[in-house]
Amino acid sequence: MVIEHFRNGDPRPVYERFRTRGRLAPEGLTYVNSWVTDDLTRCYQVMECADRRLLDTWIAAWDDLVQFEVLPVITSAEASARVQ
Repeated sequence: MVIEHFRNGDPRPVYERFRTRGRLAPEGLTYVNSWVTDDLTRCYQVMECADRRLLDTWIAAWDDLVQFEVLPVITSAEASARVQ
């Protein structure tokens, strides 16, 4: 799970870059889904990859516009299996 905090609380530069250049994700990094807060200051995004370096490459392409928090997550089914 990636939590994006738009720098200066401004999502416009992010959406402008996305429109002109796309997601900028390296091959092997898969976008799953995302949700943006109602006040347009944060985005909660699920990305999937086997190699953390791919995620770091993607983050570097957006770091000037976004502050990132990365939280490794598992599915509820995986969590249930672990606690059994």
